[in-house]
Amino acid sequence: MKIIYFYNEEWEKDYIQTRLTGNEFKFVAGRLQDHPEIHDDGAEALCVFVNSEVKAVPMDQFPKLKFIAARSTGYDHIDLAEAAKRGIRVSNVPFYGENTVAEFAFALLLTLSRKIYDAYKRIEQDGNFSTDGLRGFDLKGKTMGIIGAGRIGLHTARMARGFDMKVVAYDKFHNDQVAQEIGFKYLELDDLLAQSDVISLHAPYLPETHHIINLNNIGKIKPGAYLINTARGGLVDTAALLKGLQEGILAGAGLDVLEEEGYFVDEMKLLTDPHPQLETLKVVLANHYLITHPRVILTPHNAFNTQEALERILNTTIENLKGFEAGTPVNIVKS
Repeated sequence: MKIIYFYNEEWEKDYIQTRLTGNEFKFVAGRLQDHPEIHDDGAEALCVFVNSEVKAVPMDQFPKLKFIAARSTGYDHIDLAEAAKRGIRVSNVPFYGENTVAEFAFALLLTLSRKIYDAYKRIEQDGNFSTDGLRGFDLKGKTMGIIGAGRIGLHTARMARGFDMKVVAYDKFHNDQVAQEIGFKYLELDDLLAQSDVISLHAPYLPETHHIINLNNIGKIKPGAYLINTARGGLVDTAALLKGLQEGILAGAGLDVLEEEGYFVDEMKLLTDPHPQLETLKVVLANHYLITHPRVILTPHNAFNTQEALERILNTTIENLKGFEAGTPVNIVKS
C-alpha cells in the first residue's frame, strides 16, 4: 500500500516505517494545504495531523485514495461527506492523552490562579522579587465545571477532586456510576455556568457544540469565573469571550485554542483570499487583542504535546493503517 504521510517532525518517519514494513511511503513535511503541487495517482492512504485540511480539492490530488488516517481525535479538518461520496474511509485516534490534556488544563489554571507568568516576567524583566500584586487564590473548595465529560473531561474531574475541588459536569450522555466513583454531579449547562468558579472545556467540536459558550449565555456565568479551553477554539464565540473579559464576568482565561487559529500560521492567506470573510477578519483581530490581554494566558495548541502522547498517537495510527490494509478497519469515524 502506498501511503502519503504529512509529518511534523523527522523522528516520525523512522518510527512509522520500522513498524509498517512492506508499505511504500512518501513523506512530506508540513500541512497538506501547503502542497497543492503534489499529485500521486498511486496513493491509497493519506496520513495527516489535525493542522491539514482535507477537503474536496486536496482529495483530487490523490485519485485512488481509499483511506485517510487522522493522527488526532478531532476530525473536523476532514470533509467526511466528501470522503464518503468518494468511498474513502476515515479513521482517527479516539484516545491518546486524557491525562496529557487534563494536566495541561491544570497548568493553565494554576498559571492564572497563582499568577505564575506575572511573577516570572517581573523577575525576568526587572529583577523585582516583590510579591505586591501577585496574590492568587486556592483551588481547594472552588467549583470546577467541566463541559464535555468524556475521557479527558473525566480525567480532569479526577484531578480536580485531587485538589479538593467540587466538580460538576455537563454532557449529553451521563455515566452515573463514574460520577459517583469520582464524586461529581451532572448539571444542565446554564446551572453549571452559574455555579462554577472554573469552567473547563473538553467537548468535541461538532455542529451542536459550536459556540457552546456564546453571547446568549456568557452573562449566565458566575461573576469572576475563569475559563479554560484545551479542546477546540470553535466551542467559544470570540465575541462572547471579549464581552466576558471586558465586563468582568470572566476574571481570566487560559486558552490553548482559538477560533480561526489557522490564520495565525498563515495570516497572509486571510488578506489575499479573493473573498475575505468579515466575520473571520473580526475574529482574527480579536485574537490579537487576546494575546496582549493581562488576564489571558495563550498557548499554541500545545496541550497534546508530550513524547508519550505523540507515541500513543502514532501507535494507534499504525494500527489503523494495518487494519485498513488487512480489510478489518478500526477506529472508523462516521460522516
